[in-house]
Amino acid sequence: MGLAKEIMGSSLIDRSSSSLSPFALTSSKLSLVRRPVMVPLQQKNRGLRVGPVVAAISEDLVKKSRSSSSSSNSSFAADKDEKRAAKFTVTARVTVRNKHKEDLKETFVKQLDAITDRIGRNIVLELISTQLDPKTKALRRSKTAVLKDWSKKSNIKAEKVQYSADFTLDSDFGLPGAITVSNKHQREFFLESITLEGFASGPVHFPCNSWVQSTKHHPAKRIFFSNEPYLPSETPPGLRALRERELKDLRGDGKGVRKLSDRIYDYDIYNDLGNPDKGIDYARPVLGGEKIPYPRRCRTGREPTYTDSNAESRVEKPSPMYVPRDEQFEESKKKTFSYGRLKAVLHTLVPSLKASISAENRGFNAFADIDILYKEGILLKVGIQDEIWRLLPLPKVVTKIQETSEGLLRYDTPKILSKDKFAWLRDDEFARQAIAGVNPVNIELLKEFPPKSNLDPQIYGPLESALKEEHILGQLHGMSVQQALEEKKLFIVDYHDAYLPFLNRINALDGRNSYATRTIFFLTSQGTLKPIAIELSLPPSGPPSRSKRVVTPPVDATSNWIWQLAKSHVCSNDAGVHQLVNHWLRTHACMEPFILAAHRQLSAMHPIFKLLDPHMRYTLEINALARQSLINADGVIESCFTPGRYCMDISAAAYKNFWRFDKEGLPADLIRRGMAVPDPTQPHGLKLLLEDYPYAQDGLLIWFAIENWVRTYVNHYYPSSTMIINDTELQLWYSESVNVGHADLSDADWWPKLETGEDLVSILTTIIWLSSAQHAALNFGQYPYGGYVPNRPPLMRRHIPEQGDPEFENFHADPQKYFLSALPSLLQATKFMAVVDTLSTHSPDEEYIGNRQQMSIWSGDAEIVEAFYEFSAEIQRIEKEIDRRNNDPSLRSRCGAGVLPYELLAPSSEPGVTCRGVPNSVSI
Repeated sequence: MGLAKEIMGSSLIDRSSSSLSPFALTSSKLSLVRRPVMVPLQQKNRGLRVGPVVAAISEDLVKKSRSSSSSSNSSFAADKDEKRAAKFTVTARVTVRNKHKEDLKETFVKQLDAITDRIGRNIVLELISTQLDPKTKALRRSKTAVLKDWSKKSNIKAEKVQYSADFTLDSDFGLPGAITVSNKHQREFFLESITLEGFASGPVHFPCNSWVQSTKHHPAKRIFFSNEPYLPSETPPGLRALRERELKDLRGDGKGVRKLSDRIYDYDIYNDLGNPDKGIDYARPVLGGEKIPYPRRCRTGREPTYTDSNAESRVEKPSPMYVPRDEQFEESKKKTFSYGRLKAVLHTLVPSLKASISAENRGFNAFADIDILYKEGILLKVGIQDEIWRLLPLPKVVTKIQETSEGLLRYDTPKILSKDKFAWLRDDEFARQAIAGVNPVNIELLKEFPPKSNLDPQIYGPLESALKEEHILGQLHGMSVQQALEEKKLFIVDYHDAYLPFLNRINALDGRNSYATRTIFFLTSQGTLKPIAIELSLPPSGPPSRSKRVVTPPVDATSNWIWQLAKSHVCSNDAGVHQLVNHWLRTHACMEPFILAAHRQLSAMHPIFKLLDPHMRYTLEINALARQSLINADGVIESCFTPGRYCMDISAAAYKNFWRFDKEGLPADLIRRGMAVPDPTQPHGLKLLLEDYPYAQDGLLIWFAIENWVRTYVNHYYPSSTMIINDTELQLWYSESVNVGHADLSDADWWPKLETGEDLVSILTTIIWLSSAQHAALNFGQYPYGGYVPNRPPLMRRHIPEQGDPEFENFHADPQKYFLSALPSLLQATKFMAVVDTLSTHSPDEEYIGNRQQMSIWSGDAEIVEAFYEFSAEIQRIEKEIDRRNNDPSLRSRCGAGVLPYELLAPSSEPGVTCRGVPNSVSI
């Protein structure tokens, strides 16, 4: 009974929260029940935070020793008791996380380990003191101890199992700052945490959260540090060499092919997206380097392809791509959706779609055909894969599987249809989605009319806009164009320069016909936007009248359909820039170098690593999966988006010409786009020029909450700029992020310096913002808005016909049929819908902003723990404010008949496709 209680119901955290940890949360509000004595930040001594070693022995042991000593009458007995008292015992509580499922081989090896554990092939622990041995000046180590009862508990099915090990220490051992673990079994195991009990100062926590490999494959002992944060200069003498050794091991030597069990963090260029061994159609340019600048990705070290020595060989699904072992999805993540579900979609569902409906690349015959996807579904021939099909973890996408060899694929109704089925047709909804949809970060204040291009006219010819005053004058409610500009009433979403350099190549692809678009919006007296003109541009290779075209709001039936087609082309441009630039490049790819550098240069003991750690979770794994199946040659992105095989070329051009780290923070980005101006009278020092701008309104609340939390954190550990300049790990992290991870742009003069506390606050706030709120705003609305393809087509297959064109008569005779034929085909649409449904889904193990796993042992710094609780409470207040705004009828962009509330920045979420929730990291 006691054993069951220990394993099933009395976890390490439970016991810590009740009897060991000084912190606990009340059930009614977020607060500290037992508050530690706080030292004012400005008075806190930032010198070496290692106290005297006199507190190692527990008070009970001291009392027992004194009692025993006083009762002795002989000096021999006193000496004997004194030696006995010089030893004391501490117990290590070790929490190991079990796998949910094991294959036959894993079960066999597990049983074998249980047998060999009994004969001495154990899990062996060793404590290392924060102090050096005063005599030898070497590390002060304890005697080794082995985990008890491994074999007895080998068949326990609980998610977490707790083991123990006892150490006998000398009274002058001091506090342990590190613990080593040797796994002499055959299989790896996931070590969640270790807590040492028996010290007068209280328990010593070691947050591990790591896979421990067998010494057979990785002979070196694993090192884990306590939760006490130390700057490099403050590192206790006993831990300095270990701190350096652990970082050296994580960096590796840059050689060889990485094994899946490795923990090596290194850089490489994007030379693995193509597969030239399959043929020239699968070759892709190398991204990264002087020719095509791009951020660096995690190095895998695979051999080059046979046909191109500059291209790295591919690992095709379902085989896994290398990322450091601790960066791989945890089993609960795989089980619930992200890894397993996306793999299932790509490996089984997509081929089934192709087999069933790709005989002819047919489109939708009527809007009712699209509705059928949600009401009745489509039959898929899954054949011999039927058994696999039944097991696919697709609770949202697949709702029924027939007993025959055909499966019924039915999609959930996207949120855009939930309040008004025809909302996507309205101009106000088209405009609203520019500021409250899935891509609200491209709209800008129009500062001059007509707009101008920044492309080289020597290469792309005359670039004057076709927009004239007469196109928009009648839409300005009596204003002149100049007056509208001066009163900041005109806004633009401009994709001209992003697409025009690639259009000749894109339009030469089979089934792709696109424009480079500009859309002008007018700010009405009600505070809402309305589109007043769309410019459609083609490369100036043909007649001038054909290369530029302006479409304005309709006045009759024919112009109405032309206007709807023009809006769809804008949405197609928008979908491509959203996915390739704003989503993938700015929040996935550009964050990867900062993550790699953090693991290579910042010790797990470093306070800044502890701050960043939850914001790096799963990012390397999801990026590797994207390289394997999403952004690769003939992957989902190329198949489903307008640019086709030139998708990553557009992404790379944006990195070279647009991306600037110093403008990636929300306030700087809003100012860059002219959507806000500095104003010290405003709550956040900014005035929005478009007041009813949901993304910016809610985003600023989260941005400044993050900034305040980071400033409190930074000021606590760095009371002076000198400490930042002299922090070798911190400086190496930032330098490597810039000079290696972003090597192709490292010479740019816009990189922020890292010399002061405010410099560090700005850099860290930007990274945390991009990893959490910015990614959430751009990711979790993909299916709710894009799952209904007419609302947001990812590609267009036809240009808009003009009078005299051969196709104009077909358009004129049946405009609905022509409109539907311009949208993605049934195969393209259903494949796209299946993938973005998965990408829009929260998994049950998601960690949201303001939350942190294992809070009771995350940090040993009481002041910082309390500051985090205050940050968490602020996030909860922000969520309530967002709820209030979404029910405010004066905010027409988020409240009204048929209008979706803006919840993409609401911090919390249930699992599933919810169109809300801000995870801590780029985890999908």
